[in-house]
Amino acid sequence: MPKTIADVMSRDPIVVKPETSLKEAIQILAERRISGLPVIDDTGKLVGVISETDLMWQETGVTPPAYIMFLDSVIYLQNPATYERDLHKALGQTVGEVMSKNPITISPDKLLPEAARILNDRKIHRLPVLDSSGQVIGVLTRGDIIRAMASEG
Repeated sequence: MPKTIADVMSRDPIVVKPETSLKEAIQILAERRISGLPVIDDTGKLVGVISETDLMWQETGVTPPAYIMFLDSVIYLQNPATYERDLHKALGQTVGEVMSKNPITISPDKLLPEAARILNDRKIHRLPVLDSSGQVIGVLTRGDIIRAMASEG
């Protein structure tokens, strides 16, 4: 019988709040050797995820969008709003300024193949697991799925 998310997820995940400093979040990721954290508000509801990818902007900085001048008009070759968002991430000081908003989530009763498909199709590394009231009860990572596959065979 196929395993469910609840069977293999990491329970009681470490979470941070939007006002958590980036320095503190980076410390948690490094000490725990994890690549991302769910971000919750004061009611415990998920508001985002902060990952190593979000934090890379702090080191790499951003490149202004490419543009061309045509008849005294600036024509952007990339969306300037994307640049604004990336700049905000590069300059952010709190988790809320840098986190990815509206993360994809999953419920604990779903089957592993569905989670594997989501992780693969969306090219993400973790899925926050939410109970019926929207509380974060776990995190499912690619590594969790690989370990589950290994234990079956």
